[in-house]
Amino acid sequence: MASWNSIPLEVLYNTLGWIAFFSWSISFYPQVILNFKRKSVVGLNFDFVVLNLTKHSSYLIYNASMFFSSVVQKQYREKYGLDEMIPVAANDVAFSTHAVLLTAFTLFQIVIYDRGNQKVSKTSIGIVCVAWLTVAVCVFVALPSHSWLWLISCFNTLQVVMTVIKYIPQAIMNFQRKSTIGFSIGNILLDLLGGVTNYGQMAVQSIDQNSWVNFYGNIGKTLLSLVSIFFDLLFILQHYVIYPAWKIGTSRDVDVIGKKPLLKTSDDENKEDV
Repeated sequence: MASWNSIPLEVLYNTLGWIAFFSWSISFYPQVILNFKRKSVVGLNFDFVVLNLTKHSSYLIYNASMFFSSVVQKQYREKYGLDEMIPVAANDVAFSTHAVLLTAFTLFQIVIYDRGNQKVSKTSIGIVCVAWLTVAVCVFVALPSHSWLWLISCFNTLQVVMTVIKYIPQAIMNFQRKSTIGFSIGNILLDLLGGVTNYGQMAVQSIDQNSWVNFYGNIGKTLLSLVSIFFDLLFILQHYVIYPAWKIGTSRDVDVIGKKPLLKTSDDENKEDV
Protein backbone atom coordinates (compact mmCIF):
# COMPACT_ATOMS: atom_id res chain seq x y z
CA MET A 1 0.00 0.00 0.00
CA ALA A 2 1.30 3.45 -0.94
CA SER A 3 2.51 5.82 1.76
CA TRP A 4 3.85 9.35 1.97
CA ASN A 5 7.54 9.96 1.31
CA SER A 6 7.59 13.41 2.94
CA ILE A 7 5.87 14.29 6.20
CA PRO A 8 5.84 18.06 5.44
CA LEU A 9 4.14 17.36 2.09
CA GLU A 10 1.63 15.11 3.80
CA VAL A 11 0.83 17.88 6.29
CA LEU A 12 0.52 20.40 3.43
CA TYR A 13 -1.72 17.98 1.51
CA ASN A 14 -4.10 17.61 4.45
CA THR A 15 -4.04 21.35 5.16
CA LEU A 16 -4.91 22.26 1.57
CA GLY A 17 -7.60 19.59 1.52
CA TRP A 18 -9.37 20.90 4.59
CA ILE A 19 -9.03 24.51 3.41
CA ALA A 20 -10.78 23.41 0.21
CA PHE A 21 -13.40 21.59 2.28
CA PHE A 22 -14.20 24.58 4.50
CA SER A 23 -14.10 27.04 1.58
CA TRP A 24 -16.44 24.98 -0.58
CA SER A 25 -18.69 24.09 2.35
CA ILE A 26 -18.99 27.65 3.65
CA SER A 27 -19.57 28.88 0.09
CA PHE A 28 -23.14 27.52 0.24
CA TYR A 29 -24.14 29.71 3.17
CA PRO A 30 -23.94 33.24 1.67
CA GLN A 31 -26.65 32.31 -0.86
CA VAL A 32 -28.78 30.58 1.80
CA ILE A 33 -28.47 33.60 4.11
CA LEU A 34 -29.20 36.04 1.25
CA ASN A 35 -32.35 34.10 0.36
CA PHE A 36 -33.44 34.14 4.00
CA LYS A 37 -32.87 37.87 4.43
CA ARG A 38 -34.71 38.78 1.24
CA LYS A 39 -37.39 36.08 1.64
CA SER A 40 -36.88 35.80 -2.08
CA VAL A 41 -34.89 33.66 -4.51
CA VAL A 42 -35.36 36.01 -7.46
CA GLY A 43 -32.01 36.37 -9.22
CA LEU A 44 -30.86 32.86 -8.33
CA ASN A 45 -31.16 30.62 -11.36
CA PHE A 46 -33.20 27.52 -10.49
CA ASP A 47 -31.60 25.43 -13.23
CA PHE A 48 -28.24 26.10 -11.56
CA VAL A 49 -29.52 24.62 -8.29
CA VAL A 50 -31.23 21.59 -9.85
CA LEU A 51 -28.19 20.70 -11.94
CA ASN A 52 -25.98 21.32 -8.93
CA LEU A 53 -27.90 18.74 -6.87
CA THR A 54 -27.33 16.11 -9.55
CA LYS A 55 -23.68 17.10 -9.73
CA HIS A 56 -23.04 16.82 -6.00
CA SER A 57 -25.07 13.62 -5.64
CA SER A 58 -23.03 11.85 -8.32
CA TYR A 59 -19.80 13.23 -6.84
CA LEU A 60 -20.78 11.91 -3.40
CA ILE A 61 -21.39 8.44 -4.82
CA TYR A 62 -17.96 8.48 -6.46
CA ASN A 63 -16.06 9.82 -3.42
CA ALA A 64 -17.77 7.57 -0.87
CA SER A 65 -17.29 4.47 -3.03
CA MET A 66 -13.62 5.20 -3.69
CA PHE A 67 -12.87 6.08 -0.06
CA PHE A 68 -14.77 3.32 1.76
CA SER A 69 -14.86 0.37 -0.67
CA SER A 70 -11.82 -1.92 -0.50
CA VAL A 71 -13.01 -3.62 -3.70
CA VAL A 72 -12.98 -0.35 -5.64
CA GLN A 73 -9.58 0.56 -4.19
CA LYS A 74 -8.21 -2.85 -5.23
CA GLN A 75 -9.47 -2.36 -8.80
CA TYR A 76 -7.99 1.14 -8.86
CA ARG A 77 -4.52 -0.10 -7.86
CA GLU A 78 -4.71 -2.99 -10.32
CA LYS A 79 -5.32 -0.46 -13.07
CA TYR A 80 -2.94 2.36 -12.08
CA GLY A 81 -0.31 0.57 -9.99
CA LEU A 82 -0.15 -1.19 -6.63
CA ASP A 83 1.94 1.62 -5.13
CA GLU A 84 -0.53 4.35 -6.08
CA MET A 85 -2.52 6.19 -3.41
CA ILE A 86 -6.26 6.50 -3.96
CA PRO A 87 -7.18 9.97 -5.32
CA VAL A 88 -9.91 10.65 -2.74
CA ALA A 89 -9.36 12.05 0.76
CA ALA A 90 -11.65 12.26 3.79
CA ASN A 91 -12.31 15.93 3.10
CA ASP A 92 -13.69 15.02 -0.35
CA VAL A 93 -16.31 12.74 1.21
CA ALA A 94 -17.15 15.30 3.90
CA PHE A 95 -17.56 18.07 1.33
CA SER A 96 -19.78 16.02 -0.98
CA THR A 97 -22.09 15.02 1.88
CA HIS A 98 -22.40 18.60 3.07
CA ALA A 99 -22.91 19.88 -0.49
CA VAL A 100 -25.84 17.53 -1.14
CA LEU A 101 -27.56 18.62 2.07
CA LEU A 102 -27.09 22.36 1.50
CA THR A 103 -28.12 22.20 -2.16
CA ALA A 104 -31.26 20.32 -1.17
CA PHE A 105 -31.97 23.01 1.45
CA THR A 106 -31.55 25.72 -1.21
CA LEU A 107 -34.14 23.90 -3.31
CA PHE A 108 -36.43 23.97 -0.28
CA GLN A 109 -35.95 27.75 -0.10
CA ILE A 110 -36.94 27.99 -3.76
CA VAL A 111 -40.20 26.25 -2.87
CA ILE A 112 -41.11 28.47 0.12
CA TYR A 113 -39.78 31.91 -0.90
CA ASP A 114 -40.87 34.44 -3.53
CA ARG A 115 -39.84 33.18 -6.96
CA GLY A 116 -41.14 36.03 -9.11
CA ASN A 117 -41.74 34.70 -12.62
CA GLN A 118 -38.83 32.25 -12.47
CA LYS A 119 -39.14 28.47 -12.79
CA VAL A 120 -37.05 25.41 -13.59
CA SER A 121 -36.73 25.03 -17.35
CA LYS A 122 -37.85 21.95 -19.23
CA THR A 123 -34.34 21.72 -20.66
CA SER A 124 -32.86 21.38 -17.18
CA ILE A 125 -35.41 18.75 -16.18
CA GLY A 126 -34.66 16.84 -19.38
CA ILE A 127 -30.90 16.95 -18.76
CA VAL A 128 -31.31 15.60 -15.23
CA CYS A 129 -33.59 12.78 -16.40
CA VAL A 130 -31.20 11.75 -19.17
CA ALA A 131 -28.25 11.90 -16.77
CA TRP A 132 -29.77 9.53 -14.21
CA LEU A 133 -31.16 7.19 -16.86
CA THR A 134 -27.65 6.96 -18.33
CA VAL A 135 -26.01 6.01 -15.04
CA ALA A 136 -28.84 3.53 -14.40
CA VAL A 137 -27.87 1.80 -17.65
CA CYS A 138 -24.23 1.86 -16.52
CA VAL A 139 -25.23 0.04 -13.31
CA PHE A 140 -26.77 -2.84 -15.29
CA VAL A 141 -23.73 -2.96 -17.59
CA ALA A 142 -21.31 -3.16 -14.63
CA LEU A 143 -23.21 -5.78 -12.63
CA PRO A 144 -22.28 -8.96 -14.58
CA SER A 145 -18.52 -8.28 -14.56
CA HIS A 146 -18.41 -6.44 -11.21
CA SER A 147 -16.69 -3.49 -12.89
CA TRP A 148 -17.16 -1.22 -9.90
CA LEU A 149 -14.26 1.11 -10.70
CA TRP A 150 -15.68 1.70 -14.16
CA LEU A 151 -19.14 2.26 -12.68
CA ILE A 152 -18.08 4.93 -10.20
CA SER A 153 -16.02 6.50 -12.99
CA CYS A 154 -19.34 6.95 -14.79
CA PHE A 155 -20.64 8.89 -11.79
CA ASN A 156 -17.42 10.90 -11.80
CA THR A 157 -17.89 11.71 -15.47
CA LEU A 158 -21.48 12.74 -14.77
CA GLN A 159 -20.40 15.20 -12.09
CA VAL A 160 -17.86 16.73 -14.49
CA VAL A 161 -20.54 17.18 -17.17
CA MET A 162 -22.92 18.70 -14.62
CA THR A 163 -20.15 21.03 -13.39
CA VAL A 164 -19.69 22.37 -16.91
CA ILE A 165 -23.42 22.73 -17.58
CA LYS A 166 -24.65 24.03 -14.21
CA TYR A 167 -22.89 27.41 -14.36
CA ILE A 168 -24.14 28.31 -17.83
CA PRO A 169 -27.79 29.18 -16.91
CA GLN A 170 -26.68 31.57 -14.15
CA ALA A 171 -24.09 33.25 -16.39
CA ILE A 172 -26.70 33.74 -19.13
CA MET A 173 -29.27 34.99 -16.62
CA ASN A 174 -26.81 37.58 -15.29
CA PHE A 175 -26.19 38.71 -18.86
CA GLN A 176 -29.89 38.98 -19.68
CA ARG A 177 -30.68 40.93 -16.50
CA LYS A 178 -27.47 42.99 -16.76
CA SER A 179 -27.23 42.38 -13.01
CA THR A 180 -25.91 39.89 -10.45
CA ILE A 181 -28.34 41.03 -7.72
CA GLY A 182 -29.85 38.03 -5.95
CA PHE A 183 -26.82 35.85 -6.72
CA SER A 184 -24.31 35.85 -3.86
CA ILE A 185 -20.74 36.77 -4.85
CA GLY A 186 -19.58 35.42 -1.47
CA ASN A 187 -20.42 31.96 -2.76
CA ILE A 188 -18.19 32.52 -5.78
CA LEU A 189 -15.19 33.92 -3.89
CA LEU A 190 -15.16 30.96 -1.52
CA ASP A 191 -15.70 28.54 -4.39
CA LEU A 192 -12.66 30.02 -6.14
CA LEU A 193 -10.52 29.53 -3.03
CA GLY A 194 -11.75 25.94 -2.78
CA GLY A 195 -10.93 25.24 -6.42
CA VAL A 196 -7.39 26.61 -6.15
CA THR A 197 -6.57 24.76 -2.92
CA ASN A 198 -8.13 21.54 -4.24
CA TYR A 199 -5.90 21.71 -7.31
CA GLY A 200 -2.92 22.46 -5.07
CA GLN A 201 -3.72 19.42 -2.93
CA MET A 202 -3.57 17.15 -5.97
CA ALA A 203 -0.28 18.71 -7.08
CA VAL A 204 1.29 18.12 -3.64
CA GLN A 205 0.35 14.43 -3.73
CA SER A 206 1.76 14.07 -7.24
CA ILE A 207 5.04 15.73 -6.24
CA ASP A 208 5.42 13.47 -3.20
CA GLN A 209 4.69 10.30 -5.18
CA ASN A 210 6.69 11.48 -8.20
CA SER A 211 3.70 10.46 -10.30
CA TRP A 212 0.95 12.39 -12.09
CA VAL A 213 -1.45 9.46 -12.06
CA ASN A 214 -3.35 11.38 -9.38
CA PHE A 215 -4.49 13.85 -12.06
CA TYR A 216 -5.62 11.50 -14.82
CA GLY A 217 -6.60 8.72 -12.39
CA ASN A 218 -9.20 11.12 -10.97
CA ILE A 219 -9.87 13.29 -14.01
CA GLY A 220 -13.17 14.35 -12.48
CA LYS A 221 -11.48 16.11 -9.58
CA THR A 222 -8.97 17.74 -11.94
CA LEU A 223 -11.64 19.08 -14.29
CA LEU A 224 -13.84 20.07 -11.35
CA SER A 225 -11.19 22.49 -10.12
CA LEU A 226 -10.37 23.91 -13.55
CA VAL A 227 -13.99 24.42 -14.63
CA SER A 228 -14.96 25.91 -11.25
CA ILE A 229 -12.06 28.37 -11.40
CA PHE A 230 -12.99 29.44 -14.94
CA PHE A 231 -16.64 30.17 -14.13
CA ASP A 232 -15.80 31.74 -10.78
CA LEU A 233 -13.57 34.24 -12.57
CA LEU A 234 -16.38 34.89 -15.07
CA PHE A 235 -18.89 35.59 -12.27
CA ILE A 236 -16.39 37.85 -10.48
CA LEU A 237 -15.94 39.78 -13.73
CA GLN A 238 -19.72 40.10 -14.13
CA HIS A 239 -20.23 41.21 -10.53
CA TYR A 240 -17.41 43.71 -10.08
CA VAL A 241 -16.66 44.93 -13.62
CA ILE A 242 -19.51 44.42 -16.09
CA TYR A 243 -22.59 44.69 -13.84
CA PRO A 244 -21.45 46.35 -10.58
CA ALA A 245 -24.21 47.16 -8.07
CA TRP A 246 -23.59 50.92 -8.24
CA LYS A 247 -24.63 50.88 -11.90
CA ILE A 248 -27.92 49.19 -11.04
CA GLY A 249 -29.07 51.13 -8.01
CA THR A 250 -29.02 51.13 -4.22
CA SER A 251 -29.64 48.11 -2.03
CA ARG A 252 -33.24 49.28 -1.54
CA ASP A 253 -33.85 48.52 -5.20
CA VAL A 254 -32.70 44.90 -4.98
CA ASP A 255 -36.10 43.24 -4.87
CA VAL A 256 -37.62 45.63 -7.38
CA ILE A 257 -34.88 44.99 -9.91
CA GLY A 258 -34.81 41.28 -9.17
CA LYS A 259 -38.51 40.91 -9.93
CA LYS A 260 -38.34 42.54 -13.34
CA PRO A 261 -39.12 39.93 -16.01
CA LEU A 262 -36.18 38.82 -18.14
CA LEU A 263 -38.28 39.18 -21.28
CA LYS A 264 -40.99 41.73 -21.96
CA THR A 265 -44.44 40.49 -22.82
CA SER A 266 -46.43 41.85 -25.74
CA ASP A 267 -48.71 43.71 -23.28
CA ASP A 268 -45.71 45.46 -21.75
CA GLU A 269 -44.50 46.57 -25.19
CA ASN A 270 -47.95 47.93 -26.06
CA LYS A 271 -48.04 49.95 -22.82
CA GLU A 272 -44.64 51.47 -23.60
CA ASP A 273 -45.85 52.49 -27.07
CA VAL A 274 -48.85 54.24 -25.49
